[in-house]
Amino acid sequence: MIVLVVTRRLQRKKIVVAGVLGAGALVTLGVLLPHRRVPVRPKAAPVQVATVIRTDLSDSRSFDGTLGHGKARPLKGAGKGVLTRLPAAGTVATRGRSLYRVNDRPVPVFYGHTPLFRKLGAAPVHGSDVAMVEANLAALGYVTSASRRAVMTPDLRDALRRWQAKAGLPATGTLSAGQVVVVPGPVRVSAVQAQLGDPAAGPIMTVTSTTKVVTLPVDPADADDLETGAAVTLVRPDERHVRAKITSVGTTVQGGDDSPKLTVTVTPLRGRDVAGLDAASVRVLVATERHTGVLAVPVGALLALREGGYAVQPPGGGLMPVTTGMFARELVEISGPGIVAGLKVVTASS
Repeated sequence: MIVLVVTRRLQRKKIVVAGVLGAGALVTLGVLLPHRRVPVRPKAAPVQVATVIRTDLSDSRSFDGTLGHGKARPLKGAGKGVLTRLPAAGTVATRGRSLYRVNDRPVPVFYGHTPLFRKLGAAPVHGSDVAMVEANLAALGYVTSASRRAVMTPDLRDALRRWQAKAGLPATGTLSAGQVVVVPGPVRVSAVQAQLGDPAAGPIMTVTSTTKVVTLPVDPADADDLETGAAVTLVRPDERHVRAKITSVGTTVQGGDDSPKLTVTVTPLRGRDVAGLDAASVRVLVATERHTGVLAVPVGALLALREGGYAVQPPGGGLMPVTTGMFARELVEISGPGIVAGLKVVTASS
């Protein structure tokens, strides 16, 4: 027997329910029942793959240092008179320009390693001090190179007289100690000790190089890894890497027995790379070992073998035993049968 029941309410919803009675069982067709959820298996995580590359690997040590203008040295005046004008800290002294004034007369800068130790111009003398004056007048355009003989000749006195008139000095054709200040090259005034009215003869200021350098206090035991002229990497406070080189390695131990140190100086190859920094704490990375043109993969690609050693695994392939070399920058040097640049291997790190 079949009973068909359609209610007005269900009719409005356009739902038909049919019942079949038979053998004490009711079969319901089209009844709205909750749907059974089919369990979804989670997708397998994608396999990370790395590529064997050919590259250069280097191991390095890090040293803490200070960027600045290097060690300051005193600059003394000479001659008679009193100081009537002094430079400000940070002033750069260059050849031919006045650095300070004595008795309201300028004291220009000459470059050299021999200070004036006598009066020049009164007699035809010769020597390293004459050569220094001659070289500076030549650089300033008052002496031709063909006439440079390190002898105080009438021509040299005439050149000196013309330069003095241009520099605001008495055009006497003679030059005495204290009338110019001699420095090895361009220098930067780091501090001024003298005051206006002090005697010109005596300590006036301290000066440094105009080139910015990094000073490293290094344990003597570590000095074997540092060689003058070696290329290094300077790490600025903003983590920017700058190319630099070691320009000097000290030989005098300072600091006593408790903390002996050698001073190592590092110079950036390009001054503009540190132009925005007057003084800062920096790091210097020194390569202690370097392997060039080697095959390498991320360290996460290495698989430890039960019997010892390591292997790598191509995607969907078997294990390939490898010999490891240098570890550097999260990479490891590998070699072995079938290991070539471009080979894809499974890795635990990208």
